[in-house]
Parts: sequence; C-alpha cells; structure tokens
Amino acid sequence: MAYDLQEQEQLEELKAWWKDYGRLVILAVVAVAVVFAGFQGWRYYRHTQSLAAVALYEQLEQAERAGDRKKMADIAGEIVAKYASTPYAAFAALSAARVSYEGRDLAQAKARLAWVVENARREELRDVARLRLAGVLLDEKNYDEALKLVETKPGESMTGLYADLRGDILLAQGKSADARSAYQLALDRSEAGSPYRATLQLKLDSLGDPKN
Repeated sequence: MAYDLQEQEQLEELKAWWKDYGRLVILAVVAVAVVFAGFQGWRYYRHTQSLAAVALYEQLEQAERAGDRKKMADIAGEIVAKYASTPYAAFAALSAARVSYEGRDLAQAKARLAWVVENARREELRDVARLRLAGVLLDEKNYDEALKLVETKPGESMTGLYADLRGDILLAQGKSADARSAYQLALDRSEAGSPYRATLQLKLDSLGDPKN
C-alpha cells in the first residue's frame, strides 16, 4: 500500500529530470562560482562531491536493473553517508527505503523515508517520502501518525495521491463519510483517461450510496 504505481511515476519523472539535467546544473553552479574567487575552494569541493555521488548513483541504478537488492541498499547507504548534501542522496534514500519495505524491514524503511522528509532540498521529494512513510504507517495500523503526514499540504501534482491515501487511512479508522470525501477529491484531481481513476471509482462505489 505504501508504494503504488501512480506515486512511483511522480518519482520517476523527478529522477529522469536529474538524469538529463543534473550534471548541467552542477556544472553551471561551478561555472558561476569561479567568478567569486573567495568561494572557489568550497564550490570545487561541492562539485567533486556531486560528481562522486552521480557515479555511485549510476551504479545503484545498474544494481536496480539487475535486481540486486543488497547492492542497492549498500550503495544507497554510502551515498547518504558520504554525499548527503547532493540531490542524489534523497533519490538513493528513497530507493533504499523501497528495498527495505519490500524486504519487510519496516523500521529501516521508515528511517530512510524520515531522512528524506527532513533532509531533501526539493519539496517534491519530501512530498514523495512523506506519502510513502504514511503508507508504511498505515500498514502498521499507526493511523494517527499516518494521518498527520497526509494532512500536510503537498505540491499540486501530489494532491490527489495524498487525498487517496488519506481516504484509505480514514476508512481503516471506520470514518466512511470522511473517506468518501477524500476519495472524491482524489478522483477530481486525477487526470482524465488515467487508469488510476477506475481504482478511485471502485473505492467510492465500495462505500455505497451516500444517502443510505
């Protein structure tokens, strides 16, 4: 429940952006930094850190394609430990959390996701981590803590996903009317023609006629 297809697509879009443009962003920052002589040493350090993180992240992606979960977890841990200031640390932590979740190590998954929520610089990544963490807490039946996370206002693209999970949590608490409202919001925010709409409609239909 913590990792659904629609939410994963959001993350893949962010990963693809960084894969295409991340190095250019890094190089652009370094190019600007050379104008400011007093900061050259620090900027050079940040540049080398980022390039090292890129290299490790490419290894992580190779391990993911090969299905080597242990190697993925090891590389992700190294990126987070050594290159926490780079954007790749958040992506790596999310990957490590997924590996831990699939291996039913929920404590480790929660720790990785909490790290992203606290440390990721991009708001979109914090939104993804918060949503996944709420899903893990729902699996653990920790409904109150899960609900707190999805009551945080996310970016526009994540509003429907947050509403959907909020509906799941409320339904698990026996609050059918509130769950219906959450599912309806998720349906309203979903894209026309998306297969995801059928899932949301099924959830609404399962609650029966609101007038009864």
